[in-house]
Amino acid sequence: MPSLKDLKIRIASVKATQKITKAMQMVAAAKLRRAQEAAEQARPYAERMAEVLAGAARVASASEAPRLMTGTGRDDTHLLVVCTAERGLCGSFNSSIARAARDHARKLTAAGKTVKFFTVGKKGFDALKREFGGQIVERVELRDVKRIGFGEASGVAQKIIAMFDAGEFDVATLFFSRFKSVIAQIPTARQLVPATGGEDAAARPATAASCEYEPDAGAILGDLIPRNISVQVFRALLENAAGEMGAKMSAMDSATRNAGEMINKLTLSYNRQRQAQITKELIEIISGAEAL
Repeated sequence: MPSLKDLKIRIASVKATQKITKAMQMVAAAKLRRAQEAAEQARPYAERMAEVLAGAARVASASEAPRLMTGTGRDDTHLLVVCTAERGLCGSFNSSIARAARDHARKLTAAGKTVKFFTVGKKGFDALKREFGGQIVERVELRDVKRIGFGEASGVAQKIIAMFDAGEFDVATLFFSRFKSVIAQIPTARQLVPATGGEDAAARPATAASCEYEPDAGAILGDLIPRNISVQVFRALLENAAGEMGAKMSAMDSATRNAGEMINKLTLSYNRQRQAQITKELIEIISGAEAL
């Protein structure tokens, strides 16, 4: 049984931890609003971009469409772009994204496909390196970036396009966590290459207006698809930033409450043991006085 001194030291330690988790919760709450606004503001542009891409693809002929849209004609090699956070202490946020990518990779491997990984974020690399360490062909860490900008997403997109031009993969799929609420982040997979309109364009009602493209749909797609890849990666990074803050806020709130419960239990044990020790000392004093 621990002594009174040990219990006192442990209570002080848990109180110090509780202060840290409370401070982290408040910091995450302060950052969450800005990150959530950035993610929500990026959605309309990304959705409209996907809709324009789908519209141009419908009128472009097979000879006009660029390779980023038509693909290589095969689906033998798949590149999984896994976007996660740079830091932990945010519950199951990172592990849920890694689990979705891992399950997809296992299905592709079982079907006889070759799987490669491109990790964006330290936690994604850490979660996948044990099982798929030899298949991670590229990694990007954003630890030194104070605020995620379009430049970081554009750099990732350029690497993906360069790998496709070099013939390193046939299909690229982006994995990230879509922010829904503070307590709900949805792991999402979105195909980048060959480019498609995506779920956003499919969910919108078809417009009756006809569009004319100049100089032609193929030339527009040649410029639009690389930009769309950058936009989709940028949106994924913003969604992840908001989801990470929401998950961290929830995790630190739970940690703070658990620390409070532990402090109460330890304090109760400390008081009981202290009372028992006082009672024992009183009994010894009374017994000694009666013996005299």
